[in-house]
Amino acid sequence: MKTELTTLPPPLVEAIETLAAALLNTEPLAAYHQAAAALEADPDSTALLNHFSAAQAEVRKRQGNGTMTQFHVDRLRMLQRQAQANSTIMSYASAQQAALAYLPEVNLEISQLIGLDFASLARPSGCC
Repeated sequence: MKTELTTLPPPLVEAIETLAAALLNTEPLAAYHQAAAALEADPDSTALLNHFSAAQAEVRKRQGNGTMTQFHVDRLRMLQRQAQANSTIMSYASAQQAALAYLPEVNLEISQLIGLDFASLARPSGCC
């Protein structure tokens, strides 16, 4: 597989850096980064989220190989309830959803400004 490195013109690099800095200062992305930092600084919430994610993966695996038991379902539901009752986790999840909802708006705005679908250009192309 051959890949070519393309050097972007300095004015384009500057515009991209300016856009990135401006996006990081928007309310949805700034709130997301603040909530992510709060989650990272809370070891109990981080541990709970990691346990919940691991339980989800375990349930998916067991669903796939037919070894699911009621114990696994009950454990996942218990961890889900605990995560939903955790204000740090819920603040992070809410901020993440708001940031994810905001980015398509940015893509649309850029697409309208340049006259083509920016998001499809920015998406990595597949191989083969």
